[in-house]
Amino acid sequence: MDVNERIKKQLGAYPILLYMKGTPDFPQCGFSARTVQVLRAVNAQFAYVNIFEDPEIREGLKTYSNWPTFPQLYVSGELIGGCDIALELYQSGELAKLVAEASPTQDAAGSTAVAAVSS
Repeated sequence: MDVNERIKKQLGAYPILLYMKGTPDFPQCGFSARTVQVLRAVNAQFAYVNIFEDPEIREGLKTYSNWPTFPQLYVSGELIGGCDIALELYQSGELAKLVAEASPTQDAAGSTAVAAVSS
């Protein structure tokens, strides 16, 4: 499977997917950390890919998305953007709406679930 097919498969499998540096509990850059913070603030259940663990995804995603930097946040298979855009959407209340629309089956307690995506 080529890298574009892998990316499409990942995006199809998870309503909210964050390609990031590190993991949500141990982010390896401030932008990734901030993006995780805003996702958690809206109780998002999201999956993530640590791009440091998959160099093929790291390079392929830049071309696939036409977005050269990380993190990259996807909701319902669509690129939302990086940290600055996620933060702006959070501040305007739009991120909570996007998350709610993408994850209508989120549990009633609103807990944040995080899943690592394997290659």
